[in-house]
Amino acid sequence: MIRYGIISTAQVVPRFVAGVKESSNGEVVAIASRNLTKAKEMAQELGVPQAYGSYEELYQDSQVDIVYIATYNKGHYLAAKAALEAGKHVLLEKPFTLSAAEARELFDLAKAQGVFLMEAQKALFLPVTLAVQEAIATGKIGEVRRVVSQTAYLNSDMIPWFRDPEAGGGVLYGSGSYPLQYVEFVTGEKITDLSGTAVMKPGESEVQADLSLQLGAHATGNVFLTVQLDLPRGLWIYGSQGTIQVPNFWRGDQARITVGDQVEELFFPFASEFVYEIEHVNECLSVGNLTSPVMTPELTIETVSRMEQLHQAWHKQ
Repeated sequence: MIRYGIISTAQVVPRFVAGVKESSNGEVVAIASRNLTKAKEMAQELGVPQAYGSYEELYQDSQVDIVYIATYNKGHYLAAKAALEAGKHVLLEKPFTLSAAEARELFDLAKAQGVFLMEAQKALFLPVTLAVQEAIATGKIGEVRRVVSQTAYLNSDMIPWFRDPEAGGGVLYGSGSYPLQYVEFVTGEKITDLSGTAVMKPGESEVQADLSLQLGAHATGNVFLTVQLDLPRGLWIYGSQGTIQVPNFWRGDQARITVGDQVEELFFPFASEFVYEIEHVNECLSVGNLTSPVMTPELTIETVSRMEQLHQAWHKQ
């Protein structure tokens, strides 16, 4: 069994635990929070045997093989660094870090410690994602010419630090890595140019962002992120012969491929969208991989660097 310890009691944690329980060889053995009461309450709710009132206690727990870190965005770097220094494997939620320098440092540290490190990017491991990737690779919609992504949430105020740019708040760090990494993965093309504009109040994080990208030599794209509008959420890939639509692509279970007047519906039901990523991590640990061949360090660092540059441009002092 691969034994997980979890740092944080954030909203994502119950869903992640459900994914571990559904996996073939994973189990959650501990949860840690800066607030022991919160840790105990969530551990009891989710059936996790151990609760800690500090992250450091979990890092020192010999029963924990890998640490899943889902703290607030700015806290990712320090929490991951401490876990790696304690000799633990780490699965670190997106955004991996707020700077490319921090990302490189963590991967270098993991290599030096001989432990596994990966950015949590569940979207790349979903069955529908792999089906879309195969459809593009086999030329089902011809040559990809345009990609469009739209992510819209209206519940950002539930996150107390969302409007704080120093904490890594805002729509870019909140949701930007999903579409940027997804389009490269399914098309097999690199983003060669990226620019964008954003809407924000002085001193606050951006609540809306519009990104333009060049994908490979023949395609362009648009990524729209907002917490101000209730819009359809999904990804559209336009090829020379057809179109692929993936609703809620970051946790989706279906897609539609349209070629002329022919429509193919893909549907891959699941109980937990996290289980596929967790199965991948468990396999990596079982065979001794220190990095993922899918969610690679290069893809993570590249994405962090792009988001850092955009964030710096938007939030110049």
